[in-house]
Amino acid sequence: MIRVGVIGVGHLGYHHARVYSQLPAVELVGVSDTNEEQLEKVTGDFATEGLLDYEELLERVDAVSVGVPTSLHYAVGKRCLEAGVSVLIEKPICAELADADELVELAQEKQLTLQVGHVERFNGAVRKLAEVIKKPRFIECHRLSPYQSRGDDVGVVLDLMIHDIDIVLSLVRSSVEEFHAVGVPVFSPHEDIANARIRFANGCVANLTASRVSVDKMRKIRIFESDAYISVRYDDPEVKLYRKRDDLIEEGMDPMSCIDIEVMPVDKQEPLRAELASFVRCVETGERPVVSGEDGRDALRLAAALTEQIEQLPKE
Repeated sequence: MIRVGVIGVGHLGYHHARVYSQLPAVELVGVSDTNEEQLEKVTGDFATEGLLDYEELLERVDAVSVGVPTSLHYAVGKRCLEAGVSVLIEKPICAELADADELVELAQEKQLTLQVGHVERFNGAVRKLAEVIKKPRFIECHRLSPYQSRGDDVGVVLDLMIHDIDIVLSLVRSSVEEFHAVGVPVFSPHEDIANARIRFANGCVANLTASRVSVDKMRKIRIFESDAYISVRYDDPEVKLYRKRDDLIEEGMDPMSCIDIEVMPVDKQEPLRAELASFVRCVETGERPVVSGEDGRDALRLAAALTEQIEQLPKE
């Protein structure tokens, strides 16, 4: 049995506790939070122990999920690793790049698993996309949602866009050569709407839009290759592949008739369940996580650079 705990059982942490309580060969030893009311709800729902001080939890577990606010990721994550406990830390890995570097180095030194909670990588549609994509030339991402107070201690780039940054980096696998970002605050002190255009060394260009003040929710990515177009929807997982056949286009012929459309089969397992099961397996075997600390740090590096550029924009 892998003994696990959850530190911070707000919206995301609650569901980490729920999934851990259901996974085979996993013992949910306890959860910790400074909010006594929330702590009582989680312990009641999942028949586990609640602790106000997470230090007590670290003495009894092999691994933890860290779901505290972003500003606390570094301090809590560092303490867990120092105690010899493997960590799945929610995205973004930290608020500051130097702190992320330190956590990555500490996990390596202690030979512990450090995974970052970019849960979209475990979405069945994204996993299918990773299988079929060859050489992306242009990528377009839209991640729009209504405003919620949680997560607004950082801007929308670190809150939402960083999911797509991580996915794009994993697909393109090339260094960033140039980027341009814009963003505006609406309800929070930080940018609530943002757009970034990123050009990679291999020639691929990605255009990312994120908003947390949208009336309608949208999570979509479109990828263009030289002979194919892939459309991916995250919320109700779907992958459609449009591929050009090698047919000769004769005069008077509709070119669109030379395109085959295939709806790809998608695993619709809950992404969070797939993520936590993968984390537990990595803790047990020592294998590299799907989203490692290094991956989380790379996504943060680009997200922080985009945020800095947005903050330098003229205010009037």
